[in-house]
Amino acid sequence: MLQNPHRASGGLQVDPSIPTPSTAAQRVMTLLSRCPDYAVTPMAQINDPRTGASIYVKDERNRMGLGSFKALGAAYVIACAAQQGDISDQTYVTASAGNHGLSVAAGAKVFGARAVIYLSDTVPEGFAERLRDIGATVVRAGQDYEASMQAAASAATENGWTLLSDSSWIGYTELPHILMEGYTALAAEAIDQMPKAPDFIFLQAGVGGLAGSAAACFRDAWGDHPTIVVVEPNAAPALYQSIQRGHAVSTTGPVSSMGRLDCKEPSLIALKGLSRDADLFYLMSDAAVETAIANFADWDLTTSPSGGAGLAACLSGDFDIGPDSTVLCIISEGA
Repeated sequence: MLQNPHRASGGLQVDPSIPTPSTAAQRVMTLLSRCPDYAVTPMAQINDPRTGASIYVKDERNRMGLGSFKALGAAYVIACAAQQGDISDQTYVTASAGNHGLSVAAGAKVFGARAVIYLSDTVPEGFAERLRDIGATVVRAGQDYEASMQAAASAATENGWTLLSDSSWIGYTELPHILMEGYTALAAEAIDQMPKAPDFIFLQAGVGGLAGSAAACFRDAWGDHPTIVVVEPNAAPALYQSIQRGHAVSTTGPVSSMGRLDCKEPSLIALKGLSRDADLFYLMSDAAVETAIANFADWDLTTSPSGGAGLAACLSGDFDIGPDSTVLCIISEGA
């Protein structure tokens, strides 16, 4: 566990070209109101017998038929582009650990564009099949997400395609900033669904897009009261180590079973926002998360290690959560 030393000073001094996460949820909700597949996802309440806390769980497993919160991201970027004119001649290319690619593929299909998704060799073939079923072209490249991302970026340059990454770096911020804005819909729904401001919020993170977007919105709504905890695999501590060292770093480690969180470099937009908004950064082992999520079926919250990492951290016993505590977690994807 790492206490964020930059929170009190307003965050890390990231490159000035890097924006902070958007909190313009109303803009997203206005566009989503035109989508027939949009519906507010449920908020479950569970009681942890060990602490007695009231734990609220935002359930993203059936978001817009795509199975994760990522449905709100890349598809929103493509919808925004389609509002400006015909995009049928556009090809969107990206790398993905699965769910982001589904959002790119679905958005491209709806608005008549083409999608090319690069997957590393560690991404399950089941995701590749789902992408092909939506109409995307799938390309395998590299042993990890970072290698597939480099391949996608090279393909974009060589072919004149539009790179649509869910991460951000110096010189590439416009589209990922819009993409993260799409996630504000989840945060806005959660704010409306909570009976009061939570004492703790647990946000799992890969490159940090969801965590950064949600944390910014929750701070806007609830101020400094909630303790916001960012949860990562100990095999991919990109945000943790960046916060610890005071600048963005690339990390190394084995492949994690938290596949959608197994990202070795942070999004700079997310890092900038979370260095301002998050209180704690917390690492979990694959074994600890896998053990925890095995019990989630008792609450009808079956999910993957990636989807359940935040709730697993909440239940770890490492936080000062008691009978009077109110907690917010997110189940970010299906099993």
